[in-house]
Amino acid sequence: MNRRVRADGAPPALGPYSQAIAAGELVFTAGQVGIDPSTGHLAEGGITAETKQACANLARVLEAADTGLDRVVKATVFLLDMDEFQEFNAAYAAVMGECRPARSTVQVVRLPAGARVEIEFIATRY
Repeated sequence: MNRRVRADGAPPALGPYSQAIAAGELVFTAGQVGIDPSTGHLAEGGITAETKQACANLARVLEAADTGLDRVVKATVFLLDMDEFQEFNAAYAAVMGECRPARSTVQVVRLPAGARVEIEFIATRY
C-alpha cells in the first residue's frame, strides 16, 4: 500500500502533489528546491546555499518516511545553469558525505520559485 508522506519541517508542496510517497520499501520524494521553511523564501547565497537547503528539506521528508540520506539510492538533479555544476557538486558532496547514490543531472530552462537547483531522491526504508 502506498502512503503519502508529509514532513512538518520541510516546505509544503507548491502544487497538488505529495512531498513523498512510501511504496513498500521504497520512498520516492518530490523535487525540493532550496526554500527555507522558516522564512518561505529561497536560501540566500546562490547555488551552494540552495543545494544545502534542498538537501536539508529532503532529509526531513525522508525522516518522516522512516529513512534517511544514507539510504538514498538514486538522485535526480535539475540545474538552472550547468556552469554551476562544480559548485553544486561541492555542496552536494558536503551534505551527502560517503553516500554516493546513482545520480542524473540535467540543465533546465526554469525551476519553481526562481530556484537554481531542484533535487529529488529515491530511498530504501530497510
